[in-house]
Amino acid sequence: MNLRDFRHAGHAPTLLSAFLYFDVSFMVWLLPGALANSIVPDFDLSDAQKGLMVAVPLLGGAVLRLALGLLADRSGARRAGILGMALTAIPLLLGWLWADSFNKMLLVGLLLGVSGASFAAALPLASRWYPPRYQGLAMGIAGAGNSGTALATFFGPRLALAWGWHTVFGLALIPLLSTLAFFLVFAKDSPDQPAPRPLSTYADVFKLGDTWWFCLLYAITFGGFVGLASFLNVFFLSQYGLSRVEAGNFATLCVIAGSGLRPLGGHLADRFGGVRMLTGLYLAVGATMLGLATLPPLFAGTVLLFLVMATLGLGNGAVFQLVPQRFPREIGVTTGIVGAAGGVGGFLLPTVLGSLRQLTGSFSGGFLAFAVVGGLGGAMAIAYASRGWRGIFINEDGKAAEIAPVPVLVLAEAQGVA
Repeated sequence: MNLRDFRHAGHAPTLLSAFLYFDVSFMVWLLPGALANSIVPDFDLSDAQKGLMVAVPLLGGAVLRLALGLLADRSGARRAGILGMALTAIPLLLGWLWADSFNKMLLVGLLLGVSGASFAAALPLASRWYPPRYQGLAMGIAGAGNSGTALATFFGPRLALAWGWHTVFGLALIPLLSTLAFFLVFAKDSPDQPAPRPLSTYADVFKLGDTWWFCLLYAITFGGFVGLASFLNVFFLSQYGLSRVEAGNFATLCVIAGSGLRPLGGHLADRFGGVRMLTGLYLAVGATMLGLATLPPLFAGTVLLFLVMATLGLGNGAVFQLVPQRFPREIGVTTGIVGAAGGVGGFLLPTVLGSLRQLTGSFSGGFLAFAVVGGLGGAMAIAYASRGWRGIFINEDGKAAEIAPVPVLVLAEAQGVA
């Protein structure tokens, strides 16, 4: 791939706008997890309640991604992004001025899901500007906005220690509103934006088995990444007895690996094929999580978490190298559906980790379950699902097709879907 050609293939200001929107949204979305070690003492939460509190924003994001994805397809990803950022200001205000109980924090977390829904607008906004051969890299760059997670885990505990965790929600309004202003000026919808289609047409996406395969694949990679990212502050403090700031430092180190490698995952998938990439990555996730299930000492545990987050980040890029190839005309709603599945996966992981810790007194069971379901299950799923993809929207060697993929309804007929 010639990176010079890539720079001239699309619209760089829009790609940057999509990245910044995704970045600040992820920072805001993961604030409850980043601030968990400061919030927990105020409300005297159990292990299960800790897991639920950091997981609820992920569930909210899963639900709202469907709505924002549909809006991105019908009204344009730019409008969807503007609305998403405007609505994100509401839970930040509530977290700053109103949330003084566990139940109120759950509501704030649920409403913060609108920032997690940014995925369903930011990625289509970038994707529609680039031809198939650059989809992996373009989607990887836009998706690297999940680096906002690292901003939350690094700065959140420090700011909370200095001014209190309520104030951190208020301070987050500054980068949010700055990004909104940049987005308003520089983000543009692609001239290839499809015309709005009847709502019934989008229901056809749910009839395709490939939709559900991609949901499963992304629930593992993205769900694993964001679920761990939201829970790592709690894990490092509970398992290793670190201070709040130290736990944030270690969490940030691990999160950077996953967010930074997402563009590389898309680029490598462009070059070597997303199917081949994902098969190896899922097996690596399983092996790494088995190591974590032994609950090794701090250094070894940090190395394993760094590796598993890096692997999941590469996997996120690889999954979304394939999705635009399969669903070019329905990329907004499909991104919303698949992204929602990722959010559900993210909700389940910290919930299970917290609940099993409360029941068994150990994190081992949660890591072991993810090793089996995420590692072995993911490898088996991609091997089975990809049998029907070759020669349709990927080449025989597993790489993305150089020509525009055939429309969904043609694929549905080819695969025998009613």
